[in-house]
Order: sequence, then C-alpha cells, then structure tokens
Amino acid sequence: MQVGKQLIQHVRAGFIRQGSSLNAYCRDNSIDNSNVYKALIGNWNGKKAKALRDKLIEASESDVSVSENKDS
Repeated sequence: MQVGKQLIQHVRAGFIRQGSSLNAYCRDNSIDNSNVYKALIGNWNGKKAKALRDKLIEASESDVSVSENKDS
C-alpha cells in the first residue's frame, strides 16, 4: 500500500477494531497528531517518519505493508 489517505484509513480502522482510536493512541503515547498524519500521508518521509509509520501500523494491528513511492 502506498502512503496516503488510504493508509490513514487502514490504520484508523485497526485502532477502531481494537476499541480505541488513532487519536487516543497518540494522546496516550505523547505523539503529535500532525506528525502522524504527515507521516501516514507521506508529506514527512525521513527515517523518523518511516519509524513512526511502522510503529503506528504495528500498534493498529493493520495487515499492510507500505511502498516507499507515493507517486507510483
């Protein structure tokens, strides 16, 4: 899956399936929401963004893998 709106939806859905939300996870783990959305959309795409993206996908228990190029 490419970074973008669809990835955000998958991650959010994963948290909802667990009875939580992406916002609650960010609040509980002191993660800035704006960084989360920038990382998931691909506007922020450095090492730290990729690490955050991986952490969010794992925590949401989403079964997705991210392709590196959002323009393809």
